[in-house]
Amino acid sequence: MPRLSDLGEDALVARLTSLLSSGPAVLAGPGDDCAVVKGGARNEVELLKTDCLVEGIHYSRETAPAKVGRKAIARTLSDFAAMGGWPRHLLVTVVLPPECEVSWVEGLYRGMNKCAQQFDCAIVGGETSSLPKKAPAMISVAATGVAKRRQLTMRSGGKHGDALFVTGRLGGSLRGRHLTFTPRLVEARWLTARFRLHAMMDLSDGLAKDLPRLAASSSCGFLLDRPAVPRTRGVTLAQALGDGEDYELLFAISARASRRLEEEWSAQFPKLKLTRIGSLTDGDPGELSGGWDHFDS
Repeated sequence: MPRLSDLGEDALVARLTSLLSSGPAVLAGPGDDCAVVKGGARNEVELLKTDCLVEGIHYSRETAPAKVGRKAIARTLSDFAAMGGWPRHLLVTVVLPPECEVSWVEGLYRGMNKCAQQFDCAIVGGETSSLPKKAPAMISVAATGVAKRRQLTMRSGGKHGDALFVTGRLGGSLRGRHLTFTPRLVEARWLTARFRLHAMMDLSDGLAKDLPRLAASSSCGFLLDRPAVPRTRGVTLAQALGDGEDYELLFAISARASRRLEEEWSAQFPKLKLTRIGSLTDGDPGELSGGWDHFDS
């Protein structure tokens, strides 16, 4: 029998989703940054998302609890940005060993609440449970939100010839940037209101993993201009491609609209870099070396 390390994350998700049924209210199920269901106002859809942090995987035991809390919320919010939506309500589950200090949990919640308030959403409930002694803690965040139908952007709409862009700079998450990133909700709202984006996602597992995913979802290949990839100061190209946890936006837009986009972006967000890194092509999506896989042995 195969083990998880034999399959890898993407193959495991494909096997599991094949076991699931859907319903008439589901517009998009597993496979994108958020699930999309009918709901809200006539011109809106509802977005659903869950994410988690595990001690020893996503943060170390020495990390300040407020930073852990901030990351738990910000990771989830980044997926709403990737869909052109906005979060509204959050549910938090914490699973902790009994020796965990109360002050640590309070710090965790202060960090979560501060991040939620920053982006005008609220933690409205959740669950607590215990673990065996000395087991690693786990924090899970579930969220609901909305997107205007005309601004909703999936991974699967890319077209041959589209220009590929990323926001910000990539790499360096292992130096601590994974605790301080800003979910690009404001930028995504502006982008999807002013431009017709064909496909978009956030970079959680590294450009090397996520670019092939976007291309495959859009039934396209891709060309990557490696020298153009924007790097955090001091990181190598391999780190920029593979460190993961950048939480920047990767999106596809028609080449015709790209010049206007670059001009308007620099005026709207003068302190945040926007870089054209390649294009979608007619062909097999292929793969890139590097990136994060939860079950990679």
